[in-house]
Amino acid sequence: MAQAPKQAINVMISGAAGQIGYSLIPLFAGGLVFGPDQPMNLILLDIEPMMERLQGTVMEIEDGAYPLVESIVPTFKAEEGFKDLDYAILVGGLPRKGNQTRGDLLVANIKIFKSAGESLAKYAKPTCKVLVVANPANSNCYVCAHYACEANKEFKKTNFAALTRLDMNRAQSQLANKLNTIVRNIDNVVIWGNHSATQVPDIRNATNNGNKVNVDANWLPQFESTVQQRGKAVIAARGASSAMSAANGVKDCIRDWHLGTNGRNVAMAIYTGAATKSARNSSKSDAAETTALKNALKGDDAKEAESKKMQRIC
Repeated sequence: MAQAPKQAINVMISGAAGQIGYSLIPLFAGGLVFGPDQPMNLILLDIEPMMERLQGTVMEIEDGAYPLVESIVPTFKAEEGFKDLDYAILVGGLPRKGNQTRGDLLVANIKIFKSAGESLAKYAKPTCKVLVVANPANSNCYVCAHYACEANKEFKKTNFAALTRLDMNRAQSQLANKLNTIVRNIDNVVIWGNHSATQVPDIRNATNNGNKVNVDANWLPQFESTVQQRGKAVIAARGASSAMSAANGVKDCIRDWHLGTNGRNVAMAIYTGAATKSARNSSKSDAAETTALKNALKGDDAKEAESKKMQRIC
């Protein structure tokens, strides 16, 4: 007897008309995220001036004839973009400019992620899983979760995460290159700390095809710096920020969140409920970001923000 088809899930991608969104949509539509038998309704959210460009993306999805896509909703309206969501992928945010600090960037993005949190609380399912991609991802995620949970007590901060899988993938690739092996052989790479030059790629427990990795300690500073500065290097090389690799990191993260990891350790930034600070998290950059975050919140949540609860852990 044929198995009944699964019910479609509602998946929203914000900033859908941008580079990452354009790279991300076919990964979802093609069944590489939720599996080859999970239909979906795609909600594509962006600002009103991007609607004409977004219509071009809609045409391409239609022309792709993706069997799993049951409907496509391009919109700039919160009541449409956040309605009954099962998953929200928050890519849209203001990009960092010139000499802007991470604290400045957070201030610029607070309104966006406060609004997103409030819209989730008002329109989405309280079980909705939320992945924040726009940087500074940890703090944007904290702001979003704070306002969602404040507005709707059914929401839980444990259903919010920030993207760190891209950092993990970068670290795995660099280690594989160093060991002259294939990347799928590398496991147990950890990313600690905030998404900045203070992050700490940790390979102390990494394995290569099941065997513990041993590398020259003199190479580790180069490895760490390469992972930390990889986004900057991509911009210098291609004249634009990471899009394809960022989209692939989102795909990996949501796939494993939805389907499980079969016991494999993977990286994502989650709410811990207690400080999980790395020794590197005391830099001026992170201090400025923390100050901006405290100023955006109130009362006990502002104090909690000071301890950087949205940490990148495995």
